[in-house]
Amino acid sequence: MAFAGMNYLAVVIAAVAGFAFGAVYYMTLSQQWLAAVGLTKEEVSAKRSPAPFIVSIVALLVMAFVLAGSIGHLGAGQVTLKNGVISALILWAGFVVTTLAVNNAFGQRKVSLTVIDGIHWLGVLVIQGAIIGAMSV
Repeated sequence: MAFAGMNYLAVVIAAVAGFAFGAVYYMTLSQQWLAAVGLTKEEVSAKRSPAPFIVSIVALLVMAFVLAGSIGHLGAGQVTLKNGVISALILWAGFVVTTLAVNNAFGQRKVSLTVIDGIHWLGVLVIQGAIIGAMSV
């Protein structure tokens, strides 16, 4: 994949915005998420580690970079807010939520976890696509 002309600032901003969205989203749904994964607040607090946050920001940077590359492949003059959002929706439906559903089904996890996490990743990708599309015009 050629990444010539990629707006790296847009990639970083998109990753940070995705992280911020996730923080707000999961704080809002913390009780539902805890129930879906079968944990208590105490169990989560007892195992606090920076590792999930580090993995998350690195993964979000990679995701934003790949999304920017995918949007950029639409061609000259096609990197727009609209096409960024459309690309994000297509990639979410084709790769993210499908993979999540399969993994959670085989892991015998609750459907509610798949829904909670699936909506989270939809929000992340749409936000990233909008930012990358808008900033790369």
